[in-house]
Amino acid sequence: MKLKVTLFLFLNFGFFALAQENLTYQKPSKSILDLADYERAPTVATDTKNENILFMYRNTYKTLDDLNQDELRLAGLRINPTTNISSTVTYTTNLKLRKVNGKNEIQVAGLPNNPKISNVLWSPNDKKILFSHTTATGVELWVIDVASAQATKLTDATVNANLGNPFSWLPDNETILVKMLPKNRKPLLDSKKDLPTGPIVSNTSGEKSQNRTYPDMLKNKNDEFNFENAVTSELYKVNLNGNAVLFKEAAMFFGERISPDGNYIMLTTIQKPFSYVVPLYRFPSKTVVYDIRGKEIKTVNEVPLSEIMPKGFMAVRKGKREMAWRTDKPATLYYAVALDEGNPANKVENRDELFLWDAPFTAEPVSFAKTPQRFSDITWGNDNLAVLSDQWYDTRNTKTYLINPSNPAQAPKVITDRNSQDVYSDPGNFQTKKNQYNKYVLLLEKDNAYRIGEGYTKEGQFPFIDEFNTKTLQTKRLYTSPYKDKKEDLIEIEDVKSGKILVQIQSKSEYPNYYFKNIYKKNSLTPITDFKNPFESIKNVSKEVIKYKRKDGLELSGTLYLPAGYDKAKKEKLPLLIWAYPAEYKDRNSAAQSTQNSNEFTFPYYGSFVYWVTKGYVVLDDAAFPIIGEGTTEPNDNFISQLVDNAAAAIDAVDALGYINRKKVAVGGHSYGAFMTANLLTHSNLFACGIARSGAYNRTLTPFGFQTEQRNYWEVPEVYNTMSPFMNADKMKTPILLVHGEADNNPGTFTLQTERYFQALKGLGAPARMVILPKESHGYAAKENILHLLWEQDQFLEKYLKN
Repeated sequence: MKLKVTLFLFLNFGFFALAQENLTYQKPSKSILDLADYERAPTVATDTKNENILFMYRNTYKTLDDLNQDELRLAGLRINPTTNISSTVTYTTNLKLRKVNGKNEIQVAGLPNNPKISNVLWSPNDKKILFSHTTATGVELWVIDVASAQATKLTDATVNANLGNPFSWLPDNETILVKMLPKNRKPLLDSKKDLPTGPIVSNTSGEKSQNRTYPDMLKNKNDEFNFENAVTSELYKVNLNGNAVLFKEAAMFFGERISPDGNYIMLTTIQKPFSYVVPLYRFPSKTVVYDIRGKEIKTVNEVPLSEIMPKGFMAVRKGKREMAWRTDKPATLYYAVALDEGNPANKVENRDELFLWDAPFTAEPVSFAKTPQRFSDITWGNDNLAVLSDQWYDTRNTKTYLINPSNPAQAPKVITDRNSQDVYSDPGNFQTKKNQYNKYVLLLEKDNAYRIGEGYTKEGQFPFIDEFNTKTLQTKRLYTSPYKDKKEDLIEIEDVKSGKILVQIQSKSEYPNYYFKNIYKKNSLTPITDFKNPFESIKNVSKEVIKYKRKDGLELSGTLYLPAGYDKAKKEKLPLLIWAYPAEYKDRNSAAQSTQNSNEFTFPYYGSFVYWVTKGYVVLDDAAFPIIGEGTTEPNDNFISQLVDNAAAAIDAVDALGYINRKKVAVGGHSYGAFMTANLLTHSNLFACGIARSGAYNRTLTPFGFQTEQRNYWEVPEVYNTMSPFMNADKMKTPILLVHGEADNNPGTFTLQTERYFQALKGLGAPARMVILPKESHGYAAKENILHLLWEQDQFLEKYLKN
């Protein structure tokens, strides 16, 4: 396979080739290859009663051949038109079962040859497991009987998975609602073979319609036809014998939600006209509730084209939104409506109002709550108790309330009022359990609810479980993780009364594994999995979280790696690699907090610099790069100066330890981290070189906002221009390696960003190298590309940093 890079610079008198290089795929040096070419441990999924474990095996990487398939890019979708499933799906290749208290995994029998498994779904009673299998011609539906570990095919390769998971269990545990390709489906259009019948014309109404830049939008009538063709399905009821009965005629089914009692099905369909500027999830839609036999009960929502263009952050459409079934009732819908007409600029006492609507929807909806900020989430408990939360973006504020959904006149009780970025004050998440409808509701024991928290503190991370009394609003700490040399994640509460919980424990050199623990008994730990460390060659590297201060006194942190056997007393001066990603904050307190844990398992992956600790480099990973804007000042008003101050503080901190040659420091990042890297190399002399992957470098190409920037280009052109490395390309004198996926699917980071930035650097004489990875999206997947990426980075660092 050849990697071909062709570069052009546009001048007034035409196109001139700048460089062309044919390069076969390369592999990195042995120490890096040994780490990169590892065998992935299976992922696990347990049933709700934690009696059985499903082990799901998949390959460590995809291959270039996996990516080299037919692909349609329509309205934000990337699909394979032959198989009718996402072209970016990662397949499971084998399934095994095991009793939680058993020792041996049992191979699931009857799996298809060379299985490509996805959409794994347990039945409500945990006795069956559905999955889809992708063949050369389409997607099949299969089912596993858990007791016998036997797989059986239920349908031919006619399942339509173009919109994601194509099936749902009905509550009877015997019937599946499945999206199938229409029997009279027309062939897709190949626009490459057709002559145009006219120009493409777009119009604007004269009203403001500010949208982020999205990839893969519809462009013409052929795209419209192919999109409708691809997402249209017939809905069938399929039983466990494979018998299929048509439930609904063909339509563009976008969402299927079954009421908790199983008597109603809420179906959302995409409607015309389609938009050419936003993805499909913002297309017009219609939502209808049917009974289980398919009789139409009520149209409960319609979203016209005029309501799909919210204006700015925290803006929402005017009509009903967030519509879903209430989990603690047989068949009651809830939804939110904006009281500020969806416009965050409007000043109102309450932003949203929430309504309940009982099936069969003959009565009017009933208001049950109003939120001062934008409605965020609700967890249902019972008739008299639910946990409601709202948030507001500008202030980063989030509030949580206890409400009585049966009595709107009863004032909500505020139980948390905090900055969402303040991780040290995070009280945790309320835990849930399945009720009689197999739906999740609040875990309650008498008047007590329970929260699991991440437990980040100034002293480190100590996850906890709290008991919260819903009457007194008092909190009682039941458990705090005691580990200082390991990291414990609290997954869920299995039995409140006995104290049984499910945890995951890991250390720097111990792979994460699952255990049952009794929080009321010391040393009560029952292993569930026993995965081994696949990275033995780096188990003895030095790893610690270091804390240091920026010149304005702000405390920062990063995870520091030293090569195995490094003599901290001798302090040999080594080159330093810094990997980072900027984060915006509205207050200094939150920006100074750290969520890093030195006991987290060291897991090198293609996006990491950790590989190079085996080659004699010091690595500062996940270095804190906060960008703060307090009060009326926005973070990006001082983006460049804070960026440079963060970098200087990191280098000074490691240099003060005596480990590095500060003239040999490199910086790298992916996406917004690439944007950071280019700016650091442009506006400082701190680095010898940098690696920027899949970034955006010209902010005028994302004129209606990026990251957390809410202002558009025309409001603050100086911010956009100052922050754009492309606009400052004449200042760049430091070597940079630019990498991008050929088929980037991320909003704002089109491959064009890297290509045009490289052209500017080349034309201005800056030392730069550009690598375009064939077939890759925003994240890289193919083994050939990933190994070559590691080789490129290694060669670049050896040339511009180490030597």
